[in-house]
Amino acid sequence: MERDNHSCIVCGKEGTDGISIFDCFVCRNCEQEMVTTDARDDRYLFFINQMRKIWLKQNA
Repeated sequence: MERDNHSCIVCGKEGTDGISIFDCFVCRNCEQEMVTTDARDDRYLFFINQMRKIWLKQNA
């Protein structure tokens, strides 16, 4: 069964391999980078802000 392409909420790229959180998609590459990024890394705050979009979308 072929999955539809989705736009990743983190990087914006289209893909089919990843996870869905509510109605938002996170591609496999971003998922892996998020779970391995140290909290002291500058990119960590970027990931938090991108994931916050999911929460804001659900509470709109």
